[in-house]
Amino acid sequence: MSKINAILYKITFVQNDNVVEVYAKNVAESDMFGFIIVENLVFGETTSVVVDPSEERLKEQFKGVKRTYIPMHTVLRIDEVEKVSNSKITARAQTTNKITPLSSSIYIDPGKDKR
Repeated sequence: MSKINAILYKITFVQNDNVVEVYAKNVAESDMFGFIIVENLVFGETTSVVVDPSEERLKEQFKGVKRTYIPMHTVLRIDEVEKVSNSKITARAQTTNKITPLSSSIYIDPGKDKR
């Protein structure tokens, strides 16, 4: 695949009361119910003198990870983007006015008695 045609995704999700943004080359539905697969994580250039501690923390967290499974109910959005920006972790308190959470349970138990 040429660099021009390469698809890149920005995945925004909630993890431990933080909002996390990561970039990946592949995103897919998982065979495990309720999860998405995120593969081939991409991080920004490290050629600048200024280092983002948030991105460095994510690099360390995902070091050696080929594929990660993210619970669907924690995903806020997935965007197809043209270029990588810095991956980041933001405290959820700083972003709560910008995020509309899903209901706590988006799955319906088909075996649950409706009486």
